[in-house]
Amino acid sequence: MEAIEEKRLKEIEEEKLKQKEAEEKRAKITEIKNRIDAIDSELKNNILLKRYSNYDAYRRISSELDDLKDTVEKVNPKNEDKIFQLNNKIRIKENELELIAEYKGSPIGSLINPPEIESYESITNPFGIINALSYIKKLENNKKQFSSIEERISEITNLLDEKLYAYVDLYNTDPKPEYKEEINFLDKEKKDFHMVLEIVSTTEEVYTRKIEQVILETKSQISNQVEKIFNIAMIIVSLFIITFLIKLALKKYFSQNENYYMTNKVINFFVVFFIMIIILFSYIDNVSYVVTILGFASAGIAIALKDWFMSLFGWMVIVTSGSIHVGDRIKVTRNGLEVVGDVLDISLFKITVREDITLTSYTVNRRTGRIFFIPNNYIFSEMIANYTHSGLRTVWDGIDITITFDSNHKKAQHIAKEILKHYSKGYTDITRKQLSKMRSKYQLRATGVEPRVYTFVESYGIVISSWYLTNSYAALVLRSTMSPEILEAFMKEDDIHIAYPTQTVNSNTGIRTPPIDLPDV
Repeated sequence: MEAIEEKRLKEIEEEKLKQKEAEEKRAKITEIKNRIDAIDSELKNNILLKRYSNYDAYRRISSELDDLKDTVEKVNPKNEDKIFQLNNKIRIKENELELIAEYKGSPIGSLINPPEIESYESITNPFGIINALSYIKKLENNKKQFSSIEERISEITNLLDEKLYAYVDLYNTDPKPEYKEEINFLDKEKKDFHMVLEIVSTTEEVYTRKIEQVILETKSQISNQVEKIFNIAMIIVSLFIITFLIKLALKKYFSQNENYYMTNKVINFFVVFFIMIIILFSYIDNVSYVVTILGFASAGIAIALKDWFMSLFGWMVIVTSGSIHVGDRIKVTRNGLEVVGDVLDISLFKITVREDITLTSYTVNRRTGRIFFIPNNYIFSEMIANYTHSGLRTVWDGIDITITFDSNHKKAQHIAKEILKHYSKGYTDITRKQLSKMRSKYQLRATGVEPRVYTFVESYGIVISSWYLTNSYAALVLRSTMSPEILEAFMKEDDIHIAYPTQTVNSNTGIRTPPIDLPDV
């Protein structure tokens, strides 16, 4: 009895031990599955695993395609329906492979290849610096992007290792066939990713060195270009300083502001021209090519822009000859239109003139104050009169007053001349000095500057024509002052009468006696 009882107790203990082992096994399996679930949650949305599934699908479809091709070769040629069905399946498989062709040789597809390093042309101008900086930033982003792929592959490889070890523990604890299959798949997957990691690591190292080399070369070009810009800037600044000093020196030697103004514009033009030449030769590699192109195009350009070129040549003539300066009073006549005004500006293509109140405004236009833009080419084709050329600031003006035939014209002539002398004496002296200065430049013969009074017999009486020198800019002022003075002086004299158009009416109604016939000689 005791032996039986002892055996029964032993069986109970063994049963308890088995239950305990079973519980421990279930707990271990649960713990391992929890580990696997945690790893799966981390791998759930991993893009690399998604790509690996495409790689696995490619291998599977490729294997199926090979099997189909082998089957077609073994089918009896007479069984056309079977061959037709197999060929359709082959075409479908080939289409499927074409869709995922990038995964043919890589578990992660095209991600195994680094971004292409685009060739960058040499930096030849300042704008290229901006593009070069963008290019460097793009290369650095590509390097970071490819390095991140290596990190992601390394991370997923570690997770696959953990998952594989977990399944090995699970299989050792509970040796089910599906666990064995999962172990084989994970082992294959891990080996594939280890292979990819080695390839990417090597490629990343080479790719990084290549990018660093390209970045250094690009930065070197940027440095050279910045140095070139600095040198050009120093040349331009030096040119501006020299120009400023020249202008400062010339300003002391010019007695008239308009002369300095024109010289200043000429200097500015040549400074801009030299700066353009400096930039042209600095940033155009083949200047002879540009010159050749411009040579061929110059004929067409000259025809199409004839007026512009003529205006430009006109500007050169005006500047070099000094025929017109800023501030001069000029008169331009074209197609019956007369304009008298002061020159405000002389640009490369036009002369800007502000119309003033003049005798022309009074007798012809009846309006004034307008701004006219006169093309420079008019100096070749139209009449342009300068009232203030070469420092001359006076012009001859005349006042005509008609007296009757029975008036004392000599007395009237004397009175007019005295009034002219009184009012125009200052202008006479100024003109005499100005003409003396002009003798060194022009051949002057008639240089009389005293007022002149002429007498002419006209239809309605004797015209007393009084001529005098007056300010070119204010001729009407002196004219309106002297005209009433002469008129009042004439009217004070009893033997001088102002004439105006008259008619004589004969009121004799008697019969006129015919002339006596004279005898023939």
